Amino acid sequence: MPLWLDLLIRVAAVMAAFLVLPLVIGQAEHKVMAHMQGRVGPMYAGAFHGWAQLVADGVKFVQKEDVTPRDADRTVFRLAPMVALFPYLVVILTIPLGPGLVAQSLDIGLFLVLAVLGIGVIAVLMSAWASANKYSLLGGVRGAAQLLGYELPLVLAAASVAMAAGTLSLPGIVEAWQPWWLIWQAPAALVFFIAGLAEIRRPPFDMPIADSELVFGYMTEYTGLRFAFFLLAEYVGIVVIAALTTVLFLGGWHGPMEDQLGWLWTLLKIGALSFVIIWLRVTYPRMREDQLQRLCWLILVPVSLAQLVLTVAVKSLL
Repeated sequence: MPLWLDLLIRVAAVMAAFLVLPLVIGQAEHKVMAHMQGRVGPMYAGAFHGWAQLVADGVKFVQKEDVTPRDADRTVFRLAPMVALFPYLVVILTIPLGPGLVAQSLDIGLFLVLAVLGIGVIAVLMSAWASANKYSLLGGVRGAAQLLGYELPLVLAAASVAMAAGTLSLPGIVEAWQPWWLIWQAPAALVFFIAGLAEIRRPPFDMPIADSELVFGYMTEYTGLRFAFFLLAEYVGIVVIAALTTVLFLGGWHGPMEDQLGWLWTLLKIGALSFVIIWLRVTYPRMREDQLQRLCWLILVPVSLAQLVLTVAVKSLL
């Protein structure tokens, strides 16, 4: 296959995943929440089971006026939604679906992923500061504190499984994975998943948005498609956190007939974790800021450090 054609296919596949999977998650969230909470609205558009709800939302966002506050820093204000989306696009490039099914396999893939995910805090601060709105600024400060705090347990948990596998390559970690790691690395998996939820600011870790207190936090002044881009970034974030948890801790493509159906096992695991993320939104109330920080520094960080020690001990014995 010519190099240009191979590159074109990889780019097309990544863009398809980047645009389609978040929409699937968004549609699933509408339906899951409607069933769990008895909501009528998401079941109405399009008649049959509300199949057109996502289309209706898209039309609504397109029709809304794109407003920029008079005192806002217009350039930064308009760039912030793009910056929020960019890290997830880069991460999707490195996530393997199956043996050999990865857009770009890197020896330092995990290092790149963790570094790029840190850009999310910049988008939050850009939107908060550029909006010239006190509620946006409060949401941005909360978001920065939350994202910077939860980066530490996220990185420590990922370091544990990388140490166990002996590589920073995401396909390499999946290949090295063993079923008994489900027990050995379980604390790290739990820490990574919880910290990942905090990184994408999903309930119950949505203090930077806190619509009952801050209108809509750092997104308060955004309308139309720019607001839709922030929502798209949230749903892409769900896909990315579920995919990374799958690849690092759940064996990725490992399963029956993995040589032929490995990609399907990966997608099923991502779907199951995405369902759990939606379920948590429906089940738990928003945490207070002090509870959120206490969970990070007094529980997740010590657990992740203890897991690192355990990983070193087991590796030294093997």
